[in-house]
Amino acid sequence: MGKVYQMDAFKEFIVRKNLVSREKASFYQLWVNRFLEFGNNQNSGKTNIDEKQINIFTNHLANNHEEWQVKQARYALRLFLFFQSQTILSETSSKLKPATEQWKNLADEMVRIVRLRHLAKSTEDTYLYWLRMFYSFLQGKQPTEIGNSDVRNFMSHLAVERHVAASTQKQAFNAIVFFFKHVLERELGEIREAIRSKKGRKLPVVLSKKEIFRIFEHLDEDFQLMARLIYGSGLRVNECARLRIKDIDLEKCCLTVRNGKGDKDRQTVFPASLAPGVEEHLVRIKEMYQRDRADRAEGVYLPNALEVKYPNAGKEWAWFWLFPANTMSIDPRSEKIRRHHQHKSGLQRKFKQAVLAAEITKQATVHTLRHSFATHLLEQGYDIRTIQELLGHANLQTTMIYTHVAGKNTLGVKSPLD
Repeated sequence: MGKVYQMDAFKEFIVRKNLVSREKASFYQLWVNRFLEFGNNQNSGKTNIDEKQINIFTNHLANNHEEWQVKQARYALRLFLFFQSQTILSETSSKLKPATEQWKNLADEMVRIVRLRHLAKSTEDTYLYWLRMFYSFLQGKQPTEIGNSDVRNFMSHLAVERHVAASTQKQAFNAIVFFFKHVLERELGEIREAIRSKKGRKLPVVLSKKEIFRIFEHLDEDFQLMARLIYGSGLRVNECARLRIKDIDLEKCCLTVRNGKGDKDRQTVFPASLAPGVEEHLVRIKEMYQRDRADRAEGVYLPNALEVKYPNAGKEWAWFWLFPANTMSIDPRSEKIRRHHQHKSGLQRKFKQAVLAAEITKQATVHTLRHSFATHLLEQGYDIRTIQELLGHANLQTTMIYTHVAGKNTLGVKSPLD
């Protein structure tokens, strides 16, 4: 491909993908031309782009250009790198021999390793999804031939072609890193020159107390109890569904979340006003528990290796689900027929119906109750560190987002107009 034709094709590519406006595309084209000229001077005509050359070029620019120009040049080169990879991939895809069987064996090995490491079923499903996406992107390339450049191009593909959010791109990257490290047993180097998805700051949706109680009125008894507990304790929907009898202490008004996000345990507040409702609920589900024991049903699922260490613990009342499912189902991993907890999709569906019935116009989901818990505590004057602990956030910056949606001015600043 001639240089002029290649530059014109690159310009049309970034405009067609809505990466930059047509007016700005010329500047991006200019940065690439300057890089190629710089490469000719430095490498005697060699113009292949790699991360090392980009760093040398942008460091050179930093000596006599503004910071924004250096950033623009680096982004232009990342786009050109992705443009080149797409051109090469389309030219060579017909020559690649599908390696379906090898990829299938690697996928099975990843499932085995995920389960050995006691990762959640949702993590297993997510990792397999991204492995399939990676395989499709590579169009049948042999697993032994893939490397850093393939991962870099895949990450750029997600940002440019799929327009995924920054968090989704990070999730995909984590899955591929796991695949390289634990399945291929190869370390994946730093992927600097991949095009990153843009991080937009989105404020969480928060409901007022009146809106929350209007929604509760349209929920069935058990689902209402789950929703009240999520709002009253600041739980994630999965954390609420997986609660066991032993996790609630009615006397101390505290609740323990086991194996929460990041496989961490934490304690949070239990709303005292819910105690009578929970006690009535416990009486009802104990009848279900006793029927299971009378029918000699399998015990409930136990995390990690506890089922091996304590084979009868799953049949004990303390380990029974606080919100058990009404019917038995097959464990997707062990294939045992046993009683599982309520699936989160049931509450999510009912909650959505309740929001519509309550005529709430906000885009509220079950997770909105957790956002509302944090915001309302902040409005009551509780310090941000305490709220961070209750929510189980590893980073304080994650909790700080609620300062932007709190109804009261938590900084105590008074407007000059007032």
